[in-house]
Amino acid sequence: MTGTAYDVLARIRAARTAPQPAGERCEMCSEPIAGEHQHVVNVEGRQLMCVCRGCYLLFTDDHAQLRYRAIPDRYLSFPDFALGRREWELLQIPVGLAFFFRNSALGRTVAFYPGPAGATESQLDLDAWNGIRAADPRVDMLADDTEALIVRVPDDETQPPECYLVPIDACYEFVGRLRMLWRGFDGGQEVRAYIDDFFDHVTERSKVIAA
Repeated sequence: MTGTAYDVLARIRAARTAPQPAGERCEMCSEPIAGEHQHVVNVEGRQLMCVCRGCYLLFTDDHAQLRYRAIPDRYLSFPDFALGRREWELLQIPVGLAFFFRNSALGRTVAFYPGPAGATESQLDLDAWNGIRAADPRVDMLADDTEALIVRVPDDETQPPECYLVPIDACYEFVGRLRMLWRGFDGGQEVRAYIDDFFDHVTERSKVIAA
C-alpha cells in the first residue's frame, strides 16, 4: 500500500464508520496486519502504534518534522562502552538496568528503569550523561525517539556493564513483560530468568560496533 500522509488520514476517517472484522489491524488505516508487525511512535504523546507496512514507510524520514516516527529494527552491541560503575553511580539510577533515549519533544535525553509499576523515569544527571557522550561518540548513533541505549550492570563487580542500541518498542515490551512477571521486592527468579533471556536474544541479534 502506498500514498501520502493525507491518504492515510482519509483511510482513517473511512475506517471509523466501517464495520471492522476480527483480527489485529493497523491503528492508522485499519488494514489487517500480522502478529509480527512494525510500529511508529507518537513523538509528543510517547504512544506506540501498531501499523501496516505502507503506513510505516510514510514516517521513515528521520529529517522530516513529523508527529509520528517509524521505529527501526536494528540492534547494535557497544563493547568497551565508556560507562563504568563509577559513571553509573554518577547517573544516580537506583537499579542496575535502564534505557536511555533522546526525546525530541523535550530536547534532551531521558532515562527509564524497570520495576513493579512498569517503566519509571529517572532524574538523569545531564552533566554526567554528557560526559559519557563526549567519551564515547557511539551514543550519537541513536535515532531520536525511536532507538534506545539499554544498559545492564551485572551484580558481579568484575564484569563490565553491557550496552546495546535497540528499538524503543523492544524496551517497552521488555518493561511491560517484567511488570507482568514481577513478584516481591526484587522481582523474583522468573524476572531474573527473563532478563537473562532478553539480553541473550539482544546479543544474538546485535551487530558489534567497536569503539
